[in-house]
Amino acid sequence: MTSIAIVGAGPQLGLAIARTFGSRGFDVALISRNREKLDGLVSALIAEGIAAAAFPADVLDRGALTQALKEAATMFGGINVLEYSPAGAAGSTIATTPVETDPSHVQHEVEFQLYGAIAATKAVLPAMREAGAGTLLYTTGAGSVVHVPKAVNVSTASAALRHWAINLHKELDGTGIQAAHVAIQATIGTPTFYGQPKVTADRISPLYWELHTTDRDQAERIFKS
Repeated sequence: MTSIAIVGAGPQLGLAIARTFGSRGFDVALISRNREKLDGLVSALIAEGIAAAAFPADVLDRGALTQALKEAATMFGGINVLEYSPAGAAGSTIATTPVETDPSHVQHEVEFQLYGAIAATKAVLPAMREAGAGTLLYTTGAGSVVHVPKAVNVSTASAALRHWAINLHKELDGTGIQAAHVAIQATIGTPTFYGQPKVTADRISPLYWELHTTDRDQAERIFKS
């Protein structure tokens, strides 16, 4: 059996990634804070013939996140792919400019973007290393690779996650485990944000499949509409 765990799953990119992998035979574990929303996503996937289950957890609660991933691995016989989309996992603080930024604004973002990713990875990586196979994918917005002065607290944490993910790719090279970062320089399914173009999530989700299958030597993909 093959399975993907999507942390920060939501009705846009998370659902699109679930469909991309689920339509290719993957079981899908959806993780985010809101049980009601997760149940709706699971119902939609099951109606499409995709095996899916909800595992509510807040990424700011490291113990709950680890337990959710453990339960998903138990249900589906392991986790072959981890996709971490922190923006969908916990509410962000208000975006700040450099002058407006307080250390607490950055700390909140780092807690759920970088630290949450590290906790999720630690929960699944040992089994992947034992198996000599697996895929770890991390999603951020445009601010991780370009300057976004009006949301510098968010982009600072995103850049930290990007840096960590790319270094993880280098460290895992040759182990059979792929780690990669996806930066999305577009707004998904909502009005444009700071001039970014609007796209549908199903235009982006194939990138994740490619990083899992054909592009395993790549540490990063940047989506530009």
